[in-house]
Formats: sequence, C-alpha cells, structure tokens
Amino acid sequence: MAKKLLSKAVVAFLFLGTHITDANALNKEEQLGKIMFQDKDFSFNSTQSCQTCHHRTAGFADPTNARDPYYTVVSLGADGVSKGGRNAPSAAYAGYAPPLYQDTVSGEWYGGLFWDGRATGAGIATGDPLAEQAQGPPLNPVEMNMPNKEAVVQAVRDANYHLLFYQVYGSGTLDNVDTAFDLIATAVAAYERSAEVQKFTSRFDQNELTEKERRGKDLFAAKCAQCHSMEDTTAGAPLFTNFGYANIGIPQNPLIPSDTPDIGLGKTLQDLGINASDQYGKFKTPTLRNIGASAPYGHNGYFPTLKDIVNFKNNRCADLATCPSPEVDVNITQEVGDLGLTSEQVDDLVGFLMTLTDL
Repeated sequence: MAKKLLSKAVVAFLFLGTHITDANALNKEEQLGKIMFQDKDFSFNSTQSCQTCHHRTAGFADPTNARDPYYTVVSLGADGVSKGGRNAPSAAYAGYAPPLYQDTVSGEWYGGLFWDGRATGAGIATGDPLAEQAQGPPLNPVEMNMPNKEAVVQAVRDANYHLLFYQVYGSGTLDNVDTAFDLIATAVAAYERSAEVQKFTSRFDQNELTEKERRGKDLFAAKCAQCHSMEDTTAGAPLFTNFGYANIGIPQNPLIPSDTPDIGLGKTLQDLGINASDQYGKFKTPTLRNIGASAPYGHNGYFPTLKDIVNFKNNRCADLATCPSPEVDVNITQEVGDLGLTSEQVDDLVGFLMTLTDL
C-alpha cells in the first residue's frame, strides 16, 4: 500500500475544494451528501450520524466535548458506552487536505486525514482522503459500529432518498457494495467541501478585527504561521495549516486511559511498512478555522481552553498547575515551547484566534 502514496508534485493541488460564495447553492451531490451526513441509520442502532460528532455549532467538531471540555474530551459511541481514544477534530475545511505524501527534501510527511493521517487517499479508488475518512466512523466498533459495508449500503437502499442517489450517480449504482460504499463516501465528502461547511465567513475573512485582534494577528504571523500557514490557497484565503505533522510534547490525557503511548503518524506509517521511528508522536497540524468553537484542544483533548494550549505552545506547561512528561518524548518539535510571549500577548493571540470562527 505504501507504494500507492502519491508524490508531492501530483498532490500539491489535488482535492483543494472550490471557494463557493453562496452557502445556499448546494448542488444535488452536495444535497445528497448532507442528507447522509445527517443520517442516523449509518449507526447500528440508528442513534448517531456524522453530524453527531461534527456539528456546525461546535465548528463541525463534537458539541458534547465543546460544552464540557474539562471532563468530556472524546466522543461517545453509538452504543452509549464506548469511547474513542482521540478528540474529534473539526470536519470543516478538511476537504483541502491532499493525500498523504513525504516531502523528498525534508523527509517530513504531509496530507492525509484523521489525526494520524491513516486516511491516506490510497484506500479509495478516487484517491480522495476526505472520502476515505468518511468511510471510517460507520464501521468503527467504538463509533457507529455498523457490521460491514453491506449494512451501510443497505441503509441507503432503504432510505427515502435513494432515488436522489440514483439521480446523482446513475441507475443501479447501489447494486455493487464496494462501488456504492465509495460513492456514499464521495457524496459525504462533496457536502463537507460545500460552502455550508467551508464557509470562509469569519470576521478575519471580512477584515473586521479590533486593535487587540490585529496585534494578535501580527503575533500569529511572526510566531505561528510556519505551521499554521497564513498564505492564500486556491480557496482564495488562508487555511491556517501546512497539512503537516508535529509532536509538540502533549502529555497523556488522564481522561483517556491507555497502557501504551499513542504514537500517531508513526503507527500509520508502520502499518504501511515504512520505518517511521522518526515520526513517533507526531499528529496532524489542524486548521485553526473555527478553533474558538471546537474545544478541547490537542489530539487527545488535553487542553480544555484555547488559552491553555496557547500558553503551552508559548512556554510548555509553565502556566499549567502541573507539567506531566510528554506522552511521547521523542521527535518533539522546537518550533513551539519558547515563543517569548507576555501574558498580554497571549491574550492578544487568543483574541485573534477567536476571529477565525465562521459566522
């Protein structure tokens, strides 16, 4: 499978979503994807949909976690008992991530989806990591827990919107399970790339910043933009990520018991047969769009507030009551942890980050 990962040259602009300005103008494929994004029959007991853990009110992250970021940091499975091992990231703007690839000069990895990049794009015929990611939760036993692809496809066959599926993809496209399962994911990805999800309507986008927020913007450009890029993309606006991976030294979250450290991207690459000890502990650099709405923060939700994680990146653990060791104490980036910001500057920076929430 590792040989299927695309080169940097091929993926540089692949799958970059179109910046649509009319949020109401969903085409039929996007409409279909929205319906399925909200369809609870994609869970084994019809209690959860994609939207359950990726809701617009939480910046398309988990609203339950956002309401209680101190004690609820991972999503509850459809069975009402099971819990995942990582905080649900925002689904918004994920459509811009390219397939997983390694930069031939730096050796660093970019692209892919999930915190660990395991939706590489190579697992689906279209090569689209967003569609591949959409296939994961319905079949995950601690998430939506559907028994197999056939059950997911059957839910669409039985749904009152199955005729819309045929309008979009053609008559008989639900007959073959593998083909239909890929098309279901493709439609969900189309919705996630739509202007209802990738809105670009924040106060930052509208250039409506206070003096404090502008100071924070300048600090961000100087201290944070190397990883959370402010460069314009084909969308016509920054995405506040370079699609890369880093170990910033986050401690293990005691709310997520585990006997072994979570090595993130390192595990994904190992599963692909790639020697990846130099990638242990690295997790995706997320987009910061809607970051103010999607608490808690970090791959394991260790930081309940935005100020907590900014303080951590400014001076690792110095402003926290305790400072546990990093969960993975190798490959820790030196790009964060000694930013030299004053407490007032931290507040300014947090103020700027709050302007990235879509209206």
